[in-house]
Amino acid sequence: MRGSMKAYKSVALDSQKSVASPYRIVQMLLAGALERLAKTRTAIEQQNYEQRGELVSSTMMIIDELRLSLDYEDGGEIAQNLGRLYDFMMNELVSVNMNNDLEKLESTSRLLREIKESWDAIPVAQQEVPA
Repeated sequence: MRGSMKAYKSVALDSQKSVASPYRIVQMLLAGALERLAKTRTAIEQQNYEQRGELVSSTMMIIDELRLSLDYEDGGEIAQNLGRLYDFMMNELVSVNMNNDLEKLESTSRLLREIKESWDAIPVAQQEVPA
């Protein structure tokens, strides 16, 4: 049953991504990373280190996807700052995974929440990608 639910969620997510705008995909990635970080806290508190490792790895893959999607040419200083911030978060997550560092987990979560809040505040008219 658990595998079936996981497969269903995967298909549902793939379906959303195929019709979602680039803006919406970034929203989904940020939300997914935040969800995984919250679950990571629980895994650490429950001393479930296997799950912690899987969740941190998954979060790092999402952050890397966000970093790789940056347009440094058009994004200028903002893209460069986000790139450095994503690199910083990746390093913090290595420490979370190796040392169960809840302080670094929380600081990474806080940074991602701030990025997501800023992203969510973009007016609808500016969410379209120019052709």
